[in-house]
Amino acid sequence: MQPRVEAGRPSLPRRVFRKLRERLRVVRRRRRRLLWTLGLGRGGQGAALKLLRRIGSNEAATDAIRSSSGEYCRWHKRDIDPKDATGPYACQRLRNPRFSVVVDAGFRVSRQDRLYAIGSCFARGIEKSLKGRGFAVESAAADFDRFAVTPGVPVTALGFTNKYTTYSMYNELSWALDPGARFPVSSLVDLDAQRCIDPHINPTLPVVDRFATLERRRIIQDVTRRIRDCRVVFMTLGLVEVWYDTQAEVHLNTTPNKEMLQRYPGRYEFMVSNYLQNLANMERVHALLSAFGHPDLRMVVTTSPVPLQATYSGRDIVTANTYSKSTLRAVAQDFASGHANVQYFPSYEIVMNSERSAAWEDDYRHVQGPMTNHVMDLFMRNFVAD
Repeated sequence: MQPRVEAGRPSLPRRVFRKLRERLRVVRRRRRRLLWTLGLGRGGQGAALKLLRRIGSNEAATDAIRSSSGEYCRWHKRDIDPKDATGPYACQRLRNPRFSVVVDAGFRVSRQDRLYAIGSCFARGIEKSLKGRGFAVESAAADFDRFAVTPGVPVTALGFTNKYTTYSMYNELSWALDPGARFPVSSLVDLDAQRCIDPHINPTLPVVDRFATLERRRIIQDVTRRIRDCRVVFMTLGLVEVWYDTQAEVHLNTTPNKEMLQRYPGRYEFMVSNYLQNLANMERVHALLSAFGHPDLRMVVTTSPVPLQATYSGRDIVTANTYSKSTLRAVAQDFASGHANVQYFPSYEIVMNSERSAAWEDDYRHVQGPMTNHVMDLFMRNFVAD
């Protein structure tokens, strides 16, 4: 006798189908994460590779020779006095306490322009300096005045807005601008009824409950959305060490704290991002701002000179910081070279080639206020229309 098979029933048990579906979900999830790791995630592969092909074109020999003829293009020249700090050659300019560079500005900034700064803590110095010069800086919004800062935390009042990686910058802009993007509420961590962690802001604000955390998030996104009306956007690239939430499937802005790691072992992963990943993220940012930003968008990109506070890579902090900054410096240059409306500004070179006593606070990590003003004076001289 043949076994009886009911019409409409699958030939395999349902539990097998459930296991197969779950396995497929796992494979797809791992594939998405692998693509992001390689810098080939959604919107990144084509844009980044096209950019690399575009900026990799050769230059005519005569043009290259002509470009090298300027005094500022040479480190040294025979028969000059290398100790003359007023001279134009690099060996001379490097003798000044605060180093200066020659910048060929690709566009001009009007005092009527609205500006926005996003990125690492150096962006906060840019905001302060520009506001002090009378510019309308939308990222330094009065809306944030209602936020209390945790006592004893040595940061500026707007330090909670720091975005340290290209992943977190793209995330923040995407949640505010892209109608199809939603803030991943599942990435919030409730430690208890009164403490909810938002890992996408710098932890300089007092920890509050979920309702207050979501209210903060609403205000942050409302302010971020104002970038749509800003003609000039400053981006300071900070570091390449990134944390990933495997449960919410999103990159974080900050390191999970000890309590989060103990409560959710295996949830968070660490990685050191590479050149291609960061370039792909910058291409996503450019596409986002081109679609939803100012019609005459201009971007100024720079690498923050502020070093890592600590590294999770196991390497010497100086070695890890050198890799981080050199990677982002190359990304910034190639990103700017690939877009007519993007300009690289060498704040990193200005600070790093100045005397330590003139550039850094005692911790050799935070840039002195007068040094930041020197950087912005050079920006004003080259970019701002009278």
